[in-house]
Amino acid sequence: MALLGLTMVIPLLVDLAYGNAEWGVFLEAGVVTTVAGVSMALACANGKSEGLSIQQMFLLTTLIWLILPIFGGIPFMLGATEAGFTDAFFEAMSGMTTTGSTVFSGLDDLPEGLLLWRSMLQWFGGIGIIVVAMVFLPELKVGGMQVFRSEAFDTDGKVLPRAAEIASRISVIYVWLTVACFIAYLVVGMSGFDAINHALTTLSTGGFSTRDASFGAFQGPAEYVSSFFMILASLPFVRYVQLIAGSARPFWRDTQIHAYLAVIFGLTLCFAIYRLIVNEDHFEHSFREGIFNVTSIISGTGYASVDYQLWGAFPAVAFFFIGLIGGCAGSTACSVKIFRYQLLFASMRAQIRKIHSPNGVFTPRYQGRPVSEDVLSSVMAFFSFFIVTLGITSVLLAATGLDLVTAISGAATALACVGPGLGDIIGPSGNFASLNDPAKWVLALAMLVGRLEVMSVFALFTIRFWRS
Repeated sequence: MALLGLTMVIPLLVDLAYGNAEWGVFLEAGVVTTVAGVSMALACANGKSEGLSIQQMFLLTTLIWLILPIFGGIPFMLGATEAGFTDAFFEAMSGMTTTGSTVFSGLDDLPEGLLLWRSMLQWFGGIGIIVVAMVFLPELKVGGMQVFRSEAFDTDGKVLPRAAEIASRISVIYVWLTVACFIAYLVVGMSGFDAINHALTTLSTGGFSTRDASFGAFQGPAEYVSSFFMILASLPFVRYVQLIAGSARPFWRDTQIHAYLAVIFGLTLCFAIYRLIVNEDHFEHSFREGIFNVTSIISGTGYASVDYQLWGAFPAVAFFFIGLIGGCAGSTACSVKIFRYQLLFASMRAQIRKIHSPNGVFTPRYQGRPVSEDVLSSVMAFFSFFIVTLGITSVLLAATGLDLVTAISGAATALACVGPGLGDIIGPSGNFASLNDPAKWVLALAMLVGRLEVMSVFALFTIRFWRS
């Protein structure tokens, strides 16, 4: 909280540079947030220095993503948006979880500091979830993430001694990729302000934009640049650490990366061909819009360069399910994650072979290694929790008065942290401003649950967990 408050100095200085009176908003919010954080730190200064228990790790991980959006939303309440607490919390939660759904319109006219703050929230959430995915979730055995427990700390044959070291290495890579993305956006014609904002939200696969038209305001070469960096951001960052350490083999042999890239380019070609035949589009245009929007949705970024619902029923339905795929584990991408589908299919393949040969022994394998029952049961539990949560969230949204399409697609986009849903209200060309407050709270909490891999949040509500 203290660090979050200190970073509000950046949008404060930006507003001063642009001559906006909004700088005072960040001064007030920064003081409140920093004082609250420092007060909590001082109150706990005499606490025991022993390590965290598993229960405390679960609680800490969830509370970070619950408390920070409360304070991160203060500038939205005090600033030009004059948002109520519900809208401010929704926007900040959407930022910290890198969902990208927004309740604000008129983005083109908002003060620069406020637009930058939205982008910064997503950037913080992006690096935060990488560290959680590589350090916390494997140890907590959430959703099969324990399969990456050793990989996070194994670089070029050396085991990193502390979690802080892997986090610092990943952070450096994250910063440099953001800088590279910023420069690339400048090269293709973006203004400096638009470039820095979109670099922050591209590397975090967040999707907040400085324009109401989202990426529709930057059609052309910028779409290729964005697609490239969205793909980089949704690959496992530990592979970059290993690559820099001189070990390129894990990167090139990672079947998760192979499958993810194959899905992206396969879907892109599918949509390009569809648009050539059905929409009578030309190839470069259909390919560019295809790869941009496919990458944006599958990675959970949520940019929209066009309203793909206008392409026809097939693309609209396909994009709904594409958002439920997700990127690679250990990246800023969200949703189910490609490795879980690989493990699911490996388990199904083994079961089918066992039906044909009942006396045979068939063990599911991942990355060439046998997969333990512990990992498989964790993955199956994740899928079960995800589907049940999706159903419950859809029902709750429908109970608030939303129509069927808005309720189901809203639940899916919040739980998968994608951004846009389907329909006229929350589709690629809409936003979440017109939804009622109960619906916004349901969606905000669904973002939290989805971003933290579902099970790590639900575990807090079981008596057996706290007794263990």
